[in-house]
Amino acid sequence: MNIDFSKSGGLVPAVIQDTLSLQVLMVGYMNEEALEKTRKEGKVTFFSRSKNRLWTKGETSGNWLVVDEILTDCDNDTILIKAYPQGPACHTGSVSCFGDKQSKGFLYELENVIEKRITENPEGSYTSKLFSRGVNKVAQKVGEEAVELVIEAKDDNVDLFKNEAADLLYHFLILLKTKKLKLEDIEAILVERHN
Repeated sequence: MNIDFSKSGGLVPAVIQDTLSLQVLMVGYMNEEALEKTRKEGKVTFFSRSKNRLWTKGETSGNWLVVDEILTDCDNDTILIKAYPQGPACHTGSVSCFGDKQSKGFLYELENVIEKRITENPEGSYTSKLFSRGVNKVAQKVGEEAVELVIEAKDDNVDLFKNEAADLLYHFLILLKTKKLKLEDIEAILVERHN
């Protein structure tokens, strides 16, 4: 990583992105010293233009940005830091300086749609009907979909495999709902195992 700090008077933009959700949390500026401190301590440190000093995000609030990965753009004059936020990134208390809505990806949107179908119980809803049959039926359906995925994995039809994988994920989300769990509960365990 060879950042060109000379292009903009010693400071380069640093975009901070949530490692898990990929949501942009904030943008600050770094000089060489801030980047070195970030690398060394594992917490995002900026150069504050208003305070004219280094400033580690979370030094007063405790809302650290724990570094996962540091990348640069193609021109080596912008830094992207993927981080694990330890609280809201914005000084206003919002998740992001660009608004509160967390964008965690389509699976989370699908989870919300499933929850809405179960809650609202629209006529003809497969999701609502399956959920109403209880955990045993939902678990059975997940098992069936898992077996179908394994069978397709042994063949060479990638399209069928992808469709069975999608069916399994969809039914797994319904099963989580029957257990009063959310996808983020499972994600947290995977993150813990990864660390």
